Amino acid sequence: MEAMRTREQPVGHNRTGIKASPMDGHSLERLASESPPPPNMESLEATMTRESFTRRADRLGSVPPIATAKGLPETALHALEGHCLASFIDKLGERLAFERSGVRAYEAVLVKVEAMGAWQGGPTRELVQEQCNEELQHFHMLKQMLEHFGADPTAMTPSADIATVEASGVFKVLADPRASLSQALHALLVLEDVDSDGWDLLVGMAEATGQGEMASRFRNALATEEIHKRRVREWLGKAALSDARRGEGPQGPMH
Repeated sequence: MEAMRTREQPVGHNRTGIKASPMDGHSLERLASESPPPPNMESLEATMTRESFTRRADRLGSVPPIATAKGLPETALHALEGHCLASFIDKLGERLAFERSGVRAYEAVLVKVEAMGAWQGGPTRELVQEQCNEELQHFHMLKQMLEHFGADPTAMTPSADIATVEASGVFKVLADPRASLSQALHALLVLEDVDSDGWDLLVGMAEATGQGEMASRFRNALATEEIHKRRVREWLGKAALSDARRGEGPQGPMH
């Protein structure tokens, strides 16, 4: 892989801090101490309004009706009937949406690797593609499981909806052409942390309902995601060390 191409970002042009204008900063601090703001009744009213809406709000979506799960034995159906089955479908739908997002996330990181190159010990195109493929494998596994339960894998369950909104900030970073590869990996690590916890929860739910084979498949997926997370952490650690040795910031040399 060719050497990493950095973008120079000289120190001295960031004027967002108060120390960029010491005299104005001191005046602002003195004014704040001499004239404390009055109690904000508008803020209290807004809080009460939010509480009122929260009490009256309906649930965020629902799990669609589930057809007969012909692929499951009778004992498994009894263990998963009613509310428990709906909760299980909801969490399977969440992981399905998350793995689909994971594929797109790794595709975005792959663009950064191709465009910028990587540091010594950083992500290679082959490893990023490998982890992308494994996310896709998990997606297909979950799709098959949902169909096995008689559920619609294209439906957006409540937990899937929430997970998609939660991940939206990560994708803003990944899609930003100004974000460096190390910044994209930092955002990706947020996804990997949540992903591992989600698989761990599915393992517990499968074990609690006597789905031994399913729990085993979830544990295998969890083990793979832990490898993903460890690699991303290692890549970020190598990036920090590389920057420190060169006296560079996250995207280029510091002057």
